[in-house]
Amino acid sequence: MSTRRGSTEVHEFDGTFLGFPVLYKVTSVIGHVFSVDFPGRYQDWNATNPLDLFDAPIVKSESNPKAHITRHLSQEARGCGHLVLWLDCDREGENICFEVIECTGFNSKDGKKVYRARFSSVTEKDILKALSGLVEPNKNESLAVDARQEIDLKVGVAFTRFQTSYFNGKYGNLDSRVISYGPCQTPTLGFCVQRHLNITTFKPEKIWTLQLYLMHKGYELKLQWKRHRLFDSDVVQMFQNFVKKDGILKVIGISEKQESKGRPAGLNTVKLLKVASSSLGFGPQLAMQLAERLYTQGYISYPRTESTAYPSSFDYKGTLGALVRNPVFGDYVHQLLSDGYHKPRSGTDAGDHPPITPMCSASEDMLGYDAWKLYLYICQHFLGTLSPECKYTRIMVEFESGGESFHCVGQHVMVSGFTSIMPWLAVPEINIPEFTEGERIGITRIEVEEGMTQPPDYLTESELISLMEKNGIGTDASIPVHINNIGERNYVQVQAGRRLVPTALGISLIRGYQCIDPDLCLPDIRSFIEHQITLVAKGQADHSLVVEHVIEQFKRKFAHFVKQIDNMDALFEAEFSPLSDSGRVLSKCGKCLRYMKHISTQPSRLYCGTCEEIYYTPPKGAIKLYKELICPLDNFELLICSMPGPEGKSFPFCPYCYNSPPFEGIETLFGASKAGGAVKPSKGVGMPCFLCPHPTCPHSVISQGVCACPECDGTLVLDPVSAPKWRLYCNMCNCLVSLPEGAHRISTTRDHCPNCDSTILEVDFNKKTTPLKDGATLHIGCILCDELLHSLVEMKHGKSFFRHRGRGRGRGRRGRGRGNKKHQDPKMSFRDF
Repeated sequence: MSTRRGSTEVHEFDGTFLGFPVLYKVTSVIGHVFSVDFPGRYQDWNATNPLDLFDAPIVKSESNPKAHITRHLSQEARGCGHLVLWLDCDREGENICFEVIECTGFNSKDGKKVYRARFSSVTEKDILKALSGLVEPNKNESLAVDARQEIDLKVGVAFTRFQTSYFNGKYGNLDSRVISYGPCQTPTLGFCVQRHLNITTFKPEKIWTLQLYLMHKGYELKLQWKRHRLFDSDVVQMFQNFVKKDGILKVIGISEKQESKGRPAGLNTVKLLKVASSSLGFGPQLAMQLAERLYTQGYISYPRTESTAYPSSFDYKGTLGALVRNPVFGDYVHQLLSDGYHKPRSGTDAGDHPPITPMCSASEDMLGYDAWKLYLYICQHFLGTLSPECKYTRIMVEFESGGESFHCVGQHVMVSGFTSIMPWLAVPEINIPEFTEGERIGITRIEVEEGMTQPPDYLTESELISLMEKNGIGTDASIPVHINNIGERNYVQVQAGRRLVPTALGISLIRGYQCIDPDLCLPDIRSFIEHQITLVAKGQADHSLVVEHVIEQFKRKFAHFVKQIDNMDALFEAEFSPLSDSGRVLSKCGKCLRYMKHISTQPSRLYCGTCEEIYYTPPKGAIKLYKELICPLDNFELLICSMPGPEGKSFPFCPYCYNSPPFEGIETLFGASKAGGAVKPSKGVGMPCFLCPHPTCPHSVISQGVCACPECDGTLVLDPVSAPKWRLYCNMCNCLVSLPEGAHRISTTRDHCPNCDSTILEVDFNKKTTPLKDGATLHIGCILCDELLHSLVEMKHGKSFFRHRGRGRGRGRRGRGRGNKKHQDPKMSFRDF
């Protein structure tokens, strides 16, 4: 077998297919090849009415343009006669199958067939079995994913844009860049907020209970009162007096019962996520990432499944044999094989994949601590399903005194069964002495305990997963994503015990939805959508009709929501501070010449109270006034953004230009998160000075740009405030170039190197450390061609702070950057960098 590197690795080897000798080419994708979005004309938040998004077209663009997966698949498919798809065997995997078909062109080539492999693990046995039973890809399941993607995009983006623009424009301490809505995300948040409301509205009441103690045959026992608790202290006191007057406990009944604790059914995704959160301390998102890694490495079967029932043909003995040499639980496996294992109890067959099962033995050294903990649990659960049930004897002794009934319970385990390998589920031993019916025993002491009824606790991730599963919110694959999203949006915080406590923002949102349209945050509406999508997957409903119907329903709800937004705003007004009361005075507005306030909470922004305008600033950086310098285009004071960390970059920007770039043809914006469509500024995305092509401004890339970046199509720009550790940084990637350290001053000139067209630098060295002869301090030269300067520079990488969009050079002059010399390696211009 030979392996070569493309966008992803390609493995080639000879073999047979359908009885004929063939050359196999095996490659892979990186998740979805395409993602859905709106065309470029709908990307500008300010120019697009969110209501129009419901009727807007959608486009599919490459999810990861830098990986060039589309081109890779097209090139590798040339000359191939058959396409066998080995994607994950769920709806998402089926959708990716058709994305691959589109990239390879197999859907339009005569005589070239497409096959689908159905498998649940990547062991040799399962791969060969799948290869011998190839089927056709399921178009309906792929269409179901298309329907969900379009619905979630249009509904989520429309509500999110409106909410974010409305509230971030009014309040300064929301601490959230995006106030998002999602048909799954919002009902998920609704469960957490509803529990919070149950807690805050709970009214505790006093309760009293009667406690009796006795000493018998060396045991001191605390008896349980049959009435458990009462809400009237006088009545409890009355019963206490009755018992005190009697003073004797009489044994009125002894019952002994053989009971058993059932072993678990097969492990599905939801159960795995719940245990990972409640027992292993992993959030659902991390648990799923670890499980997927274990699957791709061949240690477990496919981790996304709703089934808890094993197929009748499952090879239990072979799976046990693969685990028998494990140093942790190998002895238990050997015992199961020797004594005979029990077939798992019947579970639910959802028709997708078998339960999650270990495929081969592993150790902590092989997997790492976190992955090992998850793998160990999967193994223990599997072994538990094949073990005997736990059997124990339960003895209840009943007493009577003063007309009141009490009891105590003892337990003795006879067969540990599956709890030997799953000890956290073990039945506790409770020893009590022997009693005889009719026996009379003196009471040691009588107490009345006073307490208070307790409110429910905040939801744990495990409890939230159960609620989502019960109400049809999300799928086994998407549940972790929705829970992670409400945390990242600052709607909930994960506290001790992985309990989800809603923030003021999360509470205000849900209460606002409840005031305007409760359907927006209730699980019923998502359950309906999931039901419709399932009908599409089964071929029982038309994809386009389902999308049209659901979108029309949400369009009406959105229009009503916009009209009633004042109801939600009243809740926000009571919780958050208006912009005029937020932030600190920072810089002058170029329009009214009054001072603007900087609000540092996300999204970071400037607010002019006179003009009532908002100007968003770069995210994550510290914003300061830049020497009271003025932008020559709009009269706004310049600011400087300093990225965090020792290698963070600093750059000036004009608030107005940053939000409204004055030049056409800007292909790159700072903070842009993905490629595709027209490049438009949005919250936190804009044009700093290092991207500005103004021909005379002393802060633009024309003036401060030095030379082409050796790593990308960008330009190395002088960091204006990096003294005494002067440096250049790329305006597109994370490349950093250290200049002579300790120089008193370094600045660009208007001259250019005749050899490479780089900007000439003027360096004023420190008198004590100057490398120049005779103590001279001033030196002018090109960092690429001047031997002295070139010997003093060093290239390294700093913190990446935005992503490259398109292939623009990032500056407006020809000859700086790569120009038209596509085949020239720019690193050569740096010689020995």
